[in-house]
Order: sequence, then C-alpha cells, then structure tokens
Amino acid sequence: METVVESDSEEQDRSGESEEEEEDDREPMKMERSVSASQELVLKLDELCPESYRVNSPDQIRLLAISDNFQRQYSLLYPDRKPLLLCPVNECGVRKFVSLTLRPTPAFFPELFNWEGCASFVADFLSLDPLEPPVDLPRYLFSSSSVLLNQSATCFESATLLCSLLLGTHYDAYCVSGYAVREMCLMDYSLQECPLLDTPVKSNISEEEPQENKYTVKHLREMKSHFLTQLEKKKQEAEAALLQKQKPQENEQLPADPLRGLRVHCWVLVLSGSRSVRENFFIDPLSGNSYPTDDGNFLGIESVWNNFNYYANMQDCRAGCTDMVYDLEDLKLWEPLLYGATSKKQLIIEVSKKKESRMISKFTNNEEEDEQPRVFEMPRHWVSYIKISQKDLESRWPGRQKVTRYRKAKLEKFAAYLREDGLVTRLTRYKDLDCTEVVTVKEWFHHRNDFLEERDINKEANFTRERFKRGRLSSLMCHRYTTKSTDTERVMEFRREHLENMVRRVESLDEMIEFFEGRKDFLHCRHVFFIPLDQFSQTDLDCQLRVRPIEKVVERFRRDRSKPASKDVAERAFLLNERRMELTYHLEDNRFIPSKRSFVKPLEATDKKKAEDFRVDMVSSFQVDPSEKPLKTLTLYKMLMSLMEDEKEVVLQVKKSKEEVQKILDCREQEEAKDQIHFCPWTTDGVTQARSQREEMERLEEEEQLWLQEREKDILAPLLLRLNDTETLSTADAKQIHQECLSEFKQRLVEQANLIQERYEKETKELQRKQQSFQKKQEEGYQTYCSEKVLRIDVAKKRLIMHKEAALHKYKALDQRLKRDPRLAPHLLN
Repeated sequence: METVVESDSEEQDRSGESEEEEEDDREPMKMERSVSASQELVLKLDELCPESYRVNSPDQIRLLAISDNFQRQYSLLYPDRKPLLLCPVNECGVRKFVSLTLRPTPAFFPELFNWEGCASFVADFLSLDPLEPPVDLPRYLFSSSSVLLNQSATCFESATLLCSLLLGTHYDAYCVSGYAVREMCLMDYSLQECPLLDTPVKSNISEEEPQENKYTVKHLREMKSHFLTQLEKKKQEAEAALLQKQKPQENEQLPADPLRGLRVHCWVLVLSGSRSVRENFFIDPLSGNSYPTDDGNFLGIESVWNNFNYYANMQDCRAGCTDMVYDLEDLKLWEPLLYGATSKKQLIIEVSKKKESRMISKFTNNEEEDEQPRVFEMPRHWVSYIKISQKDLESRWPGRQKVTRYRKAKLEKFAAYLREDGLVTRLTRYKDLDCTEVVTVKEWFHHRNDFLEERDINKEANFTRERFKRGRLSSLMCHRYTTKSTDTERVMEFRREHLENMVRRVESLDEMIEFFEGRKDFLHCRHVFFIPLDQFSQTDLDCQLRVRPIEKVVERFRRDRSKPASKDVAERAFLLNERRMELTYHLEDNRFIPSKRSFVKPLEATDKKKAEDFRVDMVSSFQVDPSEKPLKTLTLYKMLMSLMEDEKEVVLQVKKSKEEVQKILDCREQEEAKDQIHFCPWTTDGVTQARSQREEMERLEEEEQLWLQEREKDILAPLLLRLNDTETLSTADAKQIHQECLSEFKQRLVEQANLIQERYEKETKELQRKQQSFQKKQEEGYQTYCSEKVLRIDVAKKRLIMHKEAALHKYKALDQRLKRDPRLAPHLLN
C-alpha cells in the first residue's frame, strides 16, 4: 500500500468537506457514547476549553484529510480488517488525530523519572471505563489533562497519558492499538497469583547452625520397616487424591471467551535504544506491569503511533505477537501515514550529523548544505499542559483507596494518612476460591510513631509477627508472638544497637534463649530454664507468674584465640537447685573430648550454722591432657568465688531481661492506644496538619495572654486562690479579703518607704566617710564626687517626701475600689 500525496486544492476541498461532515456528525457521535456525569459536564462547558480544543489549525485540517485518505486506501486494500483508530473526537466534539493527543511531559518528581514509576502512577490514579462494545474502537479520545481531572479513562486514554509521560522522560514509546485477552481488557485478576505473595519477608538474623564435626558420635540407626514406609506413602497419596477430588473448584477455569481475539485493547510499546533499554517490551497501562513482546496475553496489533508518525501493521498476527518485528523503518512490515516524516531515531541521527557538520565547517569554512525536499511533518499537539501535583501522587487512587481481588487473595491499598493507624497496604490470603476462610493477613504501615512497618497475622498457625523500622529506644526489630501476655511463646529480634549486643530472644513457657553478637566476653548464647508451673500452688502462681524462680542457666562462648583451649570456657552451666556449677572448655587441636570441671557451692551461714568451708572434694575435674598439672586448691577456690559472683550477675541479667520484655509489652499496649501516626512536613497532608496545629497553638497562646492580662488587672485574684470556693463568697470571707488586701497594700507601701529611706541614709554615710578621708591632692575628684552624692541625696529625699504624700491617697483609692468590686460590695455595704 502506498501513501497518496494530494494537491493543495484537493486538500482544501476535502478539508472543507471534512469540516461539513464533522459538523454534521458531531451531535450523533455525542449521543452514541455513554459518558459519565463529569464528562457530560466537560462537554457542556466546552466553551471554557482552550481554543486548540475547539478549533483545528490549517496543518491539523490537512492532517485530517491525509488520514481520511489513508483510511480509505487501507479499507480498500484490506476489507477484512477493522478500520484504524485515526481521528477520534475529543471532549469538545472536535475530530483530532491520535498522534496530536500525545503531549510529551517532563517529570518534576523523582517518582516519575523511570517507566516503573510512570506506569504505577497511571494504573493507580485512573479507574477503568470499559469499552462498549468491547470489540469496537472508541469514538472518543479525551485529552490527558481532562482524564487527570476525571480520574476515569478507557484503555486508550490511559495508554495516551502513560505514553506522554514516557516520551517526556526520553523513552522511545508508542501507543499500540490491538487485541488482548479478556482478563487484561477487564482488569480481571481473579485467576492470577498476587505478586506480593512472591516476596516473603527475609529476616536479617539467622540462628547459628551447629557445624558438623566428623569426630562426633554418630546417632544410632533408626530401625524402620521399608514395607510400612511404602504403605504410609501410598496412604498419603490416596488422601491427597481424595482431597483433590473433593475440591474440584481449585482447578476450575473461567469459561472460554467467545470474543477471544476480538476484544480491543490499547497498551504501550517501548523500543530499545533509549534510556538504556536493551530489549523491546510492552506496558499494560491498566495494571502498570511490563510484559515481553511475545507474551500470550497480547493477541494482535493493528497500529502503533507516537508524536512523530502513525504506523499501520502489515504483518500477520494470526499467531499473536510472537513473531512480530518492531523495525518501524521497514516499509514492508509497517506502513507510515506520513511518508518521509522525521522519526525519533532519525531526529537523533540528524542532530548528531549537524553537530559533526558544524565542527567540520569551523575548519573548512564550508557552510553549503544540501537542500532536501520538504515533506509534511506532524503538527504541534493540541493538548494543554499535563499537570501532576504532589497531592495527586500522594492520593494516588480514586477515593484514595483501591481493592484488587486475586486468586485466593485480596489486596487493599490506601493513601498515606487516610487511616488513623497508618495502614497503606493490606494483603489477605484465603483458603478457598470463594474467599470466605482467612489464612493470613499481612499489613504494611507508614508514618507510625512506634516505627511499626509490617504486621503479619497467621490465622492457621495462630501467631502474629511485627517488624519495626530503625529508631525505637529498645532497638526492637521484629516481634513474633501468639498472645500479648508475658508467659507465652514469643521471638524478639533486635538490631545491633542493643545495649547488651543481643540480636534475638526466644521465649517459651518454661525456657528463654538469648543470642548475642559482638560481645567482648565472647558470649553468644544464654539458655535459661525456669521451674515448671505445675510445681507451684495456685497462691504461689498468682504471686510468681511474672518472675519465676530459675532452675538452670547455660551460657555458651565463642573461641578466644588469646587463651589456650584448655583454659577457654566454651559452656558454663549454673544449676541453682543443685547448687552446682559446671564448666566445659573448648576442644584442643587433635582432640575430640573437651576438658570439664564441676563445682559444688558451699552452704551459706544461717542463724544456727556457720558457713561451710571449702573442700577439695567440692571440685571434680577432667583434663584431656594427662601431662598437664592439676590446679592448686587456692586457684580452685578463687575460681569458685568468681563463679559465684558470676552466678549472681547472671541471675540479675535474667531478671532484667524479663523486665525488658514486660516493658516492651506495656509500651506496645500504650502505643496502640495512642495516636499512631505523625505527619511528615514535606507532604500536602503534613503541611495542612502543621498549619492547623500552628493555628491552634496561636489560638491557645492568645487565650493565655488574655487570661494573664485579666489576672494582672484583678487585684483579688491572689487572695481568691486561697479560698476553696471562689464563686460564692460569704460576708466573713469578703471582709477578710478586704482587710487582707488593705493590710498587704499598706505593708508594701511601708516596705517601699523603708527602701527609699535606706538609700537616703546610705548615700549620706558615704558622703560623710568621703569628707573625713579627704586629701588636698585629690581636690578635683573630691568636688565631682561630692556634687554627685549631694544630687543623689536630694533625689532620695524628694522621693521619700513624694511617697509619703501619695501613700495616703493610694490607700484611700484602693479602699474605694474594693468597696465598689461586685464580688465584695454586697457584703461590705451591709
């Protein structure tokens, strides 16, 4: 098929006909498509749209004529194929070419710098408006700016917005019009596995596995019948087959789609060569997922386009998109609408050639350029600037939340700050396809005050796991528990910042195991055994439920290379009930039995008996090397005393560990009851919250200032505070307040007069002292000093006289003011 080039007169005649046809067909096309209420409002207010929305420029009119001619030739040469999507109607009822609907928009937010962020935003921000009927191309294609306002779009409008964002970030992206499977067109993921199920949480802390040693004693061989093993295996296979028959719905698939291969869909093609893209791939704008170009969900392609040109597919798609070649420069495979127009690849090549020619012209002074025949290039887009605000990125979904159902799973997503508990994602996994029986619930949180990041609730195993971000005072990283009580099975994992270098604590009903890393004493494990609960009475149980007596403590140490193996303790056990302590040393080279030593603690002193003396028989030793000399009695005694001190310290550490657990549980309970999120000041919600908090603080400050001013004016406030009931005053209370107020004011006047009198006497004495010690050589300084002192004495004398004259008037004025006070007047007049 060849593109026909028309003359200017023919183009003008055809453009006039097209305008008349456009005016005639505008109203019927409006009535054919069902639009939402918001879109109808846009259609009614089309006069408010920019002029480019309502009017076609001369170049756009010429492009419409060329596209109509291209459509006629295409339908003539390929009558069995569907018409191409070339000139749909925009929101103002005006035909616009699809390539001009693309507006490359540069990204201003880091979230939109790559294709993953752009695809995720488009898939989340827009809700699907399905095509009706699903086998026909849409008659309307709204601009991306209108689509962002409505947050509702067809697959073609979503692909247009996504392609505009990708072109703005310098990807070689194209919109693709073709056919896809029903699940992709309708966003039906009910038979797909949820992608979050493939990302299990990996713990940073792993338990230390014991290393295999070829010298250890091998376990006895288990005597088991092979015949019975085979019978058990056959029984399990029969039960599995029966269970598979009882649940046929597990393998059920949706019925075959009668419209398979006919459902119209639009997606985005990204070609290699730009932004370090090595292979071509597809992006579904409805889900935001990427697919290889040979994926089975895509059943055929009719055309592709970008902001430079439009290409019709000339390849056979009966086998889907598996064998398709995406070399758009090959005219045998792709037919361009504008033959000879500049493509993005050619534009890059031309820019590089111009740079080379400019460099050459500097040295050769040859500025002649070969003139090439001008061809019709794609006109400028008509869409207004695509605005994506920070609030759009934060709100994300229509209604700020989204629910997606997968196979045996439900995924809920919420915008930040939408929920009071900071929940942003919840994944619920079910046991059956009907999603009635919950198996696990996994939750993700943001902006929590308690730094909670994830919570995993397992209904089947009956446990809860919580993961925290860095920042907690207890350095808690992960908490796994069955119930929130103290005596239950729980696992706590800590970060390296823990004070005791603890990384893990495992608790059960009667045991507690603590793991350490990086300690100076080389301790890496402490195993505590408590006395079982069945040995306590009910009264003891009520008193000792939190702090139970310790039965045994076993500590394990890593190898200290600065000591010989025979003196480096590998395991230390404190048997508190047996009053015994056992030491096991590290293995020496070429040995498979370690040295051991056991101590028995002597009895302490009581009221009737004195303390037991140390004896040699209290120590039993086993030395691997028989040539080694045994330790002296004094050395053994010192070791025993040191072990007894260590035992007290270990018991104290165990009690501190139990207190730490209880403190963490109490803290978690308080955190769950309080406000759980904090607002980040760099978000729109955070700015709003900060503004409201600042306004509230200013209001409270103003109220406090008014209250203080009223208190300062109220002379009775200090006296009224001494009374319990200030609202109802009795006559005796009023008279007492009147007398106290006058007496205190009189006392204050007397104190002020005494202060002035003291200053007057002080200045007079200093002047007399100076006159007595006068010398002639200091005559000039003496006169200056005397003049200053005389001035101060006169000022103090005048202040004292004025104070005595004004004191009587102030006292009478206060008396009259108290008698006129509405709280005291009724009682004082009587």
